[in-house]
Amino acid sequence: MNKKKSIEQLTVDPKSNIPLHKQVEELIRELISQKEFKEGKLLPKEVYLSKILGISRNTIRQATNKLVHENLLIRTKGVGTKVAPSLMSTGLENWYSFSQEMHTRGLDFLNHEIEVSWIVSNADISNQLDIEKGSKILKLVRLRGLKNKPMVLFVSYFHPRIGLTGSEDFTLHLYDILEKEHQIVPANSKEEISAILATNELAQKLRIKNNDPILFRKRLVSDVANRILEYNFCYYLASDFKYEITIKRPN
Repeated sequence: MNKKKSIEQLTVDPKSNIPLHKQVEELIRELISQKEFKEGKLLPKEVYLSKILGISRNTIRQATNKLVHENLLIRTKGVGTKVAPSLMSTGLENWYSFSQEMHTRGLDFLNHEIEVSWIVSNADISNQLDIEKGSKILKLVRLRGLKNKPMVLFVSYFHPRIGLTGSEDFTLHLYDILEKEHQIVPANSKEEISAILATNELAQKLRIKNNDPILFRKRLVSDVANRILEYNFCYYLASDFKYEITIKRPN
């Protein structure tokens, strides 16, 4: 295993067949893989790297431009250059409940808030769940994320047919609860994805500013018989999530 080099130990080889900007690019890739830079430490300034390596600032800039273009670095005027945060992805293939989906990626998400209430369905909810307007339904609100950082807000409305009582342990995987306690198997999901701006309420919940970008995902979940189970709104921090879609060309 190679010992981590300090910045002062970094070198390039002017006699190498590898262009200097490519050598610098690889050095910076090694730097930004280190824990302190992943956690937000600013990269050394171009003038400093130029002095340490004995090459021009233009060569340093050419290397960093490449990494900025790859979305690995963020350059902020008057501040400096740092590692871009990794975006967590969510997608359409093999969909799960959110906690299961994140668990498969090695991320343990926490519940910051869980609110359970019984409400009277309005026109939109009634239409989506195919129930009479004014029906009494269970509403579940969950604010989830990493420690000290809420990242996604879920608002779910459930069809009365499921038989949820409100006393279920919603700290567990939602779809495990439906399957194990109510013998309901979610099988299909109709989705809409759009970009919206955070309202005052969303901004307070997600600890962001009003009008910050939000990835909005509306989901209608049904069972194997295409009976509607859940009408769900998902509000993701756009700075931390991307949505992946795989499309296959038909034969």
